[in-house]
Amino acid sequence: MKGFLIGHYTDAAGGTGCTVVLCPEGTIGSGMVRGAAPGTREYALLDPHRKVEEIHAVFLTGGSAFGLDAAAGVMRFLKERDVGFPTIFGKVPIVPAAVVYDLYSGQSESFPTAENAYEACQRAEEGEPPQGRVGAGTGVTVGKWAGLEYMMPAGIGWAQVVWKNVQVEALSVVNPVGDVVDGQGNIIAGAQKDGRFLAQGNPTLRWEPPDVGLGQNTILTVLMTNARLTKLQLHLMADRAHLGIARAVVPSHTAYDGDIVFTLSRGEVPVNSETVFEMGIEAVRQSILNAVSY
Repeated sequence: MKGFLIGHYTDAAGGTGCTVVLCPEGTIGSGMVRGAAPGTREYALLDPHRKVEEIHAVFLTGGSAFGLDAAAGVMRFLKERDVGFPTIFGKVPIVPAAVVYDLYSGQSESFPTAENAYEACQRAEEGEPPQGRVGAGTGVTVGKWAGLEYMMPAGIGWAQVVWKNVQVEALSVVNPVGDVVDGQGNIIAGAQKDGRFLAQGNPTLRWEPPDVGLGQNTILTVLMTNARLTKLQLHLMADRAHLGIARAVVPSHTAYDGDIVFTLSRGEVPVNSETVFEMGIEAVRQSILNAVSY
């Protein structure tokens, strides 16, 4: 989408990476956590009751909580370009960030650094970004409910939904405890053994407590739109957009996931908010399916 720039840093050897969304001037942001075990930085500012409205970037990273430090690289990149919230001592970039737990997929001592995040900013471009096992999606997996020996590789996915002159784009890092399903409920990525999805014939198998720890799974989504929305409306959009996760991931929003949706608006096109909310749900669903299809 015009104005939003997406960049990746990929550490294929370490099984981790990070992704940045750089926002055009005047972008308003909000978000919503539905998962029980999120890992975030600057998330509290997204609450509609908080003072700050303009968001300058969103940072998604692997490396669990260790990866959150890498957001400093995005801060430095923006500060060098005089981008940020004005204060009497200078501008302070507002960069909400969230992490996925990918330490079991690569080297447990590998996680993105501030230099890696800075490099992702340098690579950021408009348009459809690379998808699959790149950026924050490098080391992610799906289907961990049955145990790590049955999980499958996943990735990061992007999707765009357009209605008349309204655009909504979704970027999702897919690392859930559950399986990814299509519109008919068929599993397209998840717990499997010998090429067979374990829950395809018996979904109740997923009801057992998963063989993973708290906070080791999550879906991270950034929704971008050119629709004119207030911060409160963006908060509501993030809330509704979690339905896109629920339609694509079974089970979702569990005690073992930290599912988060960030919402960003350029504020150009006036439109009924319900229209944009529905577009957002579908964009999220499609982005999750694309994340496991590349």
